[in-house]
Amino acid sequence: MAYTPATTKRQARDLRSNPTDAERKLWSLLRGRQLAGHRFRRQHPVPPFILDFACVEARLAVEADGGQHNGSERDEQRDRILADLGWRVLRFWNPDILATPDAVAETVLATLLTPTPVPEGSPSAAR
Repeated sequence: MAYTPATTKRQARDLRSNPTDAERKLWSLLRGRQLAGHRFRRQHPVPPFILDFACVEARLAVEADGGQHNGSERDEQRDRILADLGWRVLRFWNPDILATPDAVAETVLATLLTPTPVPEGSPSAAR
């Protein structure tokens, strides 16, 4: 398990305490193992990042994006790094989460039911 700095843990705790409306809605869809029994965590640290929502067992990150994320090169770089660590990342625009939550939940479920690719160089890849 990777080391998570205390400042990152504190920041994740603060983010959990102040969710956006879209994050609150998305959490209502993901919590309580509602999607095929998968457990999600809110504001989950994967150093150096904090994922909005994470299903650790499926290595799936679900991000609620506002306008500041539109075409963000930083988000693209972040997604590449997470992919290199074996994570899949789903991004949803906040207005879409609020307007079509069932479609968002269906997309997350479909992704969960799709096998996770094994990153190159991992011990499992040699099998």
